[in-house]
Amino acid sequence: MTNPFGSLAAGYATARPAVHPLVIDRVRRRVVAVDRALDVGCGAGLSTRPLVGMARHVIGMEPAEPMLAWAREVAPGADFVVGGAERLPFMRASVDLITAAGSLNYADPALFFVEARRVLRRGGMIVVYDFSTGRSLRESAELDAWFDRFIERYPWSPNEARVMNPDVLREVATGFTVLSEGFEVGLRMGFEAYVEYVMTETNVAFAMRNGAAREDVRAWCVASLSPIFGAEAGEVLFRGYIAYLENAR
Repeated sequence: MTNPFGSLAAGYATARPAVHPLVIDRVRRRVVAVDRALDVGCGAGLSTRPLVGMARHVIGMEPAEPMLAWAREVAPGADFVVGGAERLPFMRASVDLITAAGSLNYADPALFFVEARRVLRRGGMIVVYDFSTGRSLRESAELDAWFDRFIERYPWSPNEARVMNPDVLREVATGFTVLSEGFEVGLRMGFEAYVEYVMTETNVAFAMRNGAAREDVRAWCVASLSPIFGAEAGEVLFRGYIAYLENAR
């Protein structure tokens, strides 16, 4: 499956909201400090950075090499390698914690879980989590209505990602027990920050691959979002799940 994120590296490193640290704060309630943590599909390192300090050795792994151009700056305490979830370049029983933040949607989960069982140490855990695009304001429904227009104008790429959620994980994660929880977190974002954020979404990359000019997409976002945000920041909501996978054998 084609990874759509290579062209989004700079935006991912600089414009994505800080949701990952809030998720990892929740993970810390279940996962104690570990020796080695592996972040599969780490992108520009945003999902790797909160693991630094939680584990003695943190490794981010990403199949789209251009994303890693920013990773060492984003997460200076981690190491990074190029690689895919289906063939983990690590020795047997060498990892205590594997995290995957919205990345298994772009991998073959059956192959990944075989590899994960191989590299996990006894008692190790996989944490899979994901969250939807921040498309809601706590204060009003205006942003939801705008986002519907945004997707209508710039649709998602068809068949770009697999559906992944706790129910799917229970079906495909052979040999693991799956516990899960949902979450909702809010981050205050101003007008400019929100524009730059939505410009990193994969529907924008898909539109550009099909001939849309980036400046035209951004101009439409600026014009249509300005009445919603005005001069004040709003609390943008991010909703998602965390799944904890333990070796059942």
